[in-house]
Amino acid sequence: MFKLILRRLALGVLTLVMVTIIVFVGVEALPGDACTAYLGRDTALETKLAKCRDDFGLNQPAHERFFVWAGGALQGDLGISTRRNKPISDLVQIRLRNTLLLGAAASAVGIPIAILLGVIAALTRDRAADLWISTSAIFAMTLPEFISATLLILFFSVWLGWLPGIVITRPDAPVFEFLQDIILPIIALAFVMTAHILRMVRTCVIDVMASDYVQMAILKGVPYWQVVFRHVLPNALLPTINLVALTLAWLLGGTVVIEVVFNYPGLGRLMLDSVSDRDLALVQAIALILAVLYVGLNLVADLLSLVANPRLRTMKV
Repeated sequence: MFKLILRRLALGVLTLVMVTIIVFVGVEALPGDACTAYLGRDTALETKLAKCRDDFGLNQPAHERFFVWAGGALQGDLGISTRRNKPISDLVQIRLRNTLLLGAAASAVGIPIAILLGVIAALTRDRAADLWISTSAIFAMTLPEFISATLLILFFSVWLGWLPGIVITRPDAPVFEFLQDIILPIIALAFVMTAHILRMVRTCVIDVMASDYVQMAILKGVPYWQVVFRHVLPNALLPTINLVALTLAWLLGGTVVIEVVFNYPGLGRLMLDSVSDRDLALVQAIALILAVLYVGLNLVADLLSLVANPRLRTMKV
């Protein structure tokens, strides 16, 4: 078990290193730099460009800037935003809170619904309830996020006028001020998340129901619902731990479309703006934060799987 944990940690560190290098190289490949984006075409005189690049260290070779930034990140210093001229830690702190709030709310809504619908679909396999739930899940998985978000705005905001279509709350507002504004973004995120998880739950429940020990318990006269709740569900939900972790990581890092459509001041929206501004340090910082969250959630899922499944603890590495 200890060797498995070390292996997961080593792979996680390697993933973080590769993410930072890929993002750095990708931004460097774009034409221009942060100073040209900041000064603009008309005012980007050579003297101003030279001073700006000297102030932010952009005149140094790319590999030197990368190692300087990476060394600072290891010490908790994410650098200075070239576009906003502010410490990056101050910029991402509030936005990360907003993204975590949105992701946590969508998870609290979507995961229980997904488990419930997945179990219902499995227990009513090939019947009306299963067909309706499975068809709806496939539809939700294939519908692009910007379309579902736009339809929600059109129906609940434009036609019915029940909920605000865009978020107008300032980014640093207290959490309770976001509650009404994020109802539609929560629904849009939970819509896709629920579809993925419920299909996994359905498949796992069907597989466990068909196993020999469950069939033997039913033949021995064990009450059906006792078999379901005491034997089927604990074993069926175990494989979904990793999928839930991956879904949570996607919620934190893949909410850019939702945040842009609803004008939500989250980390994804900030990253999109920083890419447009060629704010390399801010892009790198956000990418690193999202990668750490992604790897961390997967590590937690692996640890939970090891604790819950004794067979994994005895596997040879």
